Amino acid sequence: MHAPALSDARIALFGGTSGIGLAAARAFAEIGAQVALVGRNAKRGQAAAQAIANARFYAADCRDPAAVAATCEAIVADLGGIDVAFISLGGNRLPELLHRQSLDDIAATIAEDLTPVLLSARAVIEPMRAQGGGAVLLVASDAAKIATPGETVIGANMAAIVQFARGLAIEGRRDGIRANVLTPSLVEGTPLTERLMVPGRFSAKLFTKARAMAALGPTTPEDLAALAVFLASPAAAKITGQAISVNGGISAA
Repeated sequence: MHAPALSDARIALFGGTSGIGLAAARAFAEIGAQVALVGRNAKRGQAAAQAIANARFYAADCRDPAAVAATCEAIVADLGGIDVAFISLGGNRLPELLHRQSLDDIAATIAEDLTPVLLSARAVIEPMRAQGGGAVLLVASDAAKIATPGETVIGANMAAIVQFARGLAIEGRRDGIRANVLTPSLVEGTPLTERLMVPGRFSAKLFTKARAMAALGPTTPEDLAALAVFLASPAAAKITGQAISVNGGISAA
């Protein structure tokens, strides 16, 4: 990557104000990186930035191309560049059988889970090309790899993120840009998991079984953050185009 060490790196975290993104922000800040948190909820984002050393918050709806572009420009102006983009924006829809989803539901799932991820990744490419490299880390899920009832549309979105990262890895290698994907299953202690496990929901039945299969222990946001730090570091300089599962043994995806 462009930065000689992560302690000197400039990290943009799209979706960095809660859950996995917030854990990653804390992990990068702990090693001295400059952290830019991007999210829609200004109150939550400002609170997160105040609690993290070397952090700034940028309010943006990453479903809006103009908002993403303006935010990326602001981060580059403030930090001098972007060495690592950590994009954890999708995966907030609850599983549901396809025949129970309306066409509007399907369109909304694509708009919320896929569009902001692709737009944010596209926005950071030019700054990274201009500075001679960078690392793009996307968060999808194991639904990209394993067909599961209720995750027909979600799985299609997650698989699209994985394939997008692979294409970006091939396109970006001449410019020193790496792209990888983190694909967790059930991540404990996140707002999404709390919603998934509400008793009586279809998703609760689905993920109660998955939770029982995590023989290595439940996955936490900190587990994903540790992997993100590694993949962003010079130690992972030869790793690109990969989709890596962190799921506690639920599967061998």
